[in-house]
Amino acid sequence: MDLPPEKITSLQNPRIKHLVKLRDRRPRDEAGVFLVEGYREIRRALEKGVALQELYFAPEWFLGENEPALLAQAKAAGAKLFELSRDAFAKVAYRERPDGLLAVAPQWRRTLEQLVLPPTPFLLVVEAIEKPGNLGTILRSADAAGCDAVVVCDPITDLFNPNVVRASTGVLFSVPCVVAGSEEVQAWLAGRGIRTIATTPAAHVIYSDADLRGPLAVVMGSEQYGLSDFWLAKADLPVRIPMAGQADSLNVAMATIITLFEAVRQRSKG
Repeated sequence: MDLPPEKITSLQNPRIKHLVKLRDRRPRDEAGVFLVEGYREIRRALEKGVALQELYFAPEWFLGENEPALLAQAKAAGAKLFELSRDAFAKVAYRERPDGLLAVAPQWRRTLEQLVLPPTPFLLVVEAIEKPGNLGTILRSADAAGCDAVVVCDPITDLFNPNVVRASTGVLFSVPCVVAGSEEVQAWLAGRGIRTIATTPAAHVIYSDADLRGPLAVVMGSEQYGLSDFWLAKADLPVRIPMAGQADSLNVAMATIITLFEAVRQRSKG
């Protein structure tokens, strides 16, 4: 007999309290899980074979007609379902306007050595990104540009922050991501003959004049300080994005998009 999902209405329920705690990094890391909120994000997680542990849903918040099929798919894949009242879901939701779906997924740890790369890899390396929204947008950009992997060096915000998941629109599940130290990453790239292009306003070469074909890693720095002296010294070629106005820099996510798609343009021509 297929029993219906447990229904939770109390805001003091231990599961509700636990979900609220998972917004913070330490409880997430201690439990080895993270939150995935939203229909699109959960669907992409299931499409990529992520083994969701739990799925909380509130029909009163649903926005469409596809949610029951998603619930069935998650249950078939092994997720335990819980139905929440409107108020209980509002308590655990991270978004201002939730859509009634919130999952708990296991964190993963991928190493550089576990990356499976093509003969001419195209990578994005980001260092010390501070804002979760920027990191999520950067992941979307890497996915759109067809990057083979994203390497996150010395992160200030963690990959499993709810805002990273949200800003990535679930792309976090489709682009291979590795978190590692800058020195380890630089040595790994050099050992595989992957050129590094570092963006900095101090460079003489304009990014569109650089040869961005062949094995390549585009390296982007933090919002406030840009790339560290380590990467500026070790990169094979520093490049800059020309600035015609009074602003002396671009948002890191915007600069990433510009540089990646110039590489896409060049690489598409062979």
